[in-house]
Amino acid sequence: MNKDIECYIGDQIKSRDLERQSLTNGHFEVDIYFFKSLCDLALIRSCISEPLLKSPSPEEFAKKLNSVLSCKRLDDVDQIQSKLLQGKALINFDSQLWALTVADTINNKPAQATIETTVQGPSLALAENRMASINLIRQRYPSSGLLVMEKSVGKISQTKLSILYDEQLVKERVLQELLQQIDRINADIVQSHGQLDNLMSQRKIRLFPSMLITERPDRIALNLAQGKVIVLMEGSPYALIAPAVFFDFMAAMDDVYQSFLVSKTLVILRYVALLLTITLPALYIAIVSYNPVIFRIQLTTSIAGSRAAVPYPSFIEVFIMLFLIEALVEASIRLPKSIGPTATTVGGLILGQAAQQAGLIGSIMIIITSTVAISNFVIPINAMSFAIRVVKYPLIILAIFFGITGVISGVYCFLLYLANMRSFGEPYLRIFIGEDSPSGYKKGDIA
Repeated sequence: MNKDIECYIGDQIKSRDLERQSLTNGHFEVDIYFFKSLCDLALIRSCISEPLLKSPSPEEFAKKLNSVLSCKRLDDVDQIQSKLLQGKALINFDSQLWALTVADTINNKPAQATIETTVQGPSLALAENRMASINLIRQRYPSSGLLVMEKSVGKISQTKLSILYDEQLVKERVLQELLQQIDRINADIVQSHGQLDNLMSQRKIRLFPSMLITERPDRIALNLAQGKVIVLMEGSPYALIAPAVFFDFMAAMDDVYQSFLVSKTLVILRYVALLLTITLPALYIAIVSYNPVIFRIQLTTSIAGSRAAVPYPSFIEVFIMLFLIEALVEASIRLPKSIGPTATTVGGLILGQAAQQAGLIGSIMIIITSTVAISNFVIPINAMSFAIRVVKYPLIILAIFFGITGVISGVYCFLLYLANMRSFGEPYLRIFIGEDSPSGYKKGDIA
């Protein structure tokens, strides 16, 4: 059997972190194989070494192993490599082969929510370990109808997935479509939920996300109660929620924890900010270049005066400032957290003031650029925020050639595109009413 193990381990036997140990208690000998980078040595000692010393015969030792829940006899030698790579220790004695789960879990501690922060809500986020994340979810959703399915994706990575849903509330059509899309994935390495979302999408060229990525267990519990399906991935502290519609991406968990009037006011604020960040640069170009009579004469004169020293058309001015603000946003994301906010804030102030004094842009353009950037940050879900950053550029191009008419036509086409989208069969612009409300309110909540 020893030769069979080394044969099926193959090239992995050359790895320096593959450990082979031979133990004896004076009566019989036991060979143990495991990756010391994946396994907990304390568990090996308590589950193997101690029972071995107290076992006078191989049969007695086999009984002790059989009483351990995480230890199973392995009859198929073809599974040797996969079991080792899953963090199991292989125990070989008396022509018997056993696989003991002794994986060393170092990512099972939930962190603080840093992406989807709330003012009054819970602060814990999901963990990179699936079982720890499921523990957090079950604490918030203690329903007997909550079921967990297991899948794996990636030819090489064999990334483990857990699919959670409430069997009493889930739509069978949505669940089956999601499982089919997971089965169709043909990739070597899958490491994040964003990558999984892209691989599952049937439309490779798409602008808006069809599934919601979250780090919050309370948002997951709320969506489970709405009959949605959750996908957890081993090694990622996030979850995928399907189906997801446009209004889900505009809802924050504070909408549930605040009073009705406050939450609805905040929702209106987000939609106003969304409209501003999409249309404001295009409207600036359209009004300055084509339709200045829309404004009162005082404002028109003020805008013209601020652009008196600018030597090129308004759309060049807009592209310069948008490029600078997009570069600053990317820099703030990629730079270390200790210097990112300071560097981008100072860079933005210096660039804006210097460009205005040099006559490259007008002072009104600085106000517009700042408004667009701030409004984009109001969107609570990052995936939608990134998509909205792209939407404004087609409107700018339409404004360059067609003015106000082009902007209105572009917004109309944008709404048609959203209305034509589907997320696992659900209309993307569906307005949830009553129990399906993304904010968590149900009929009768309003006194």
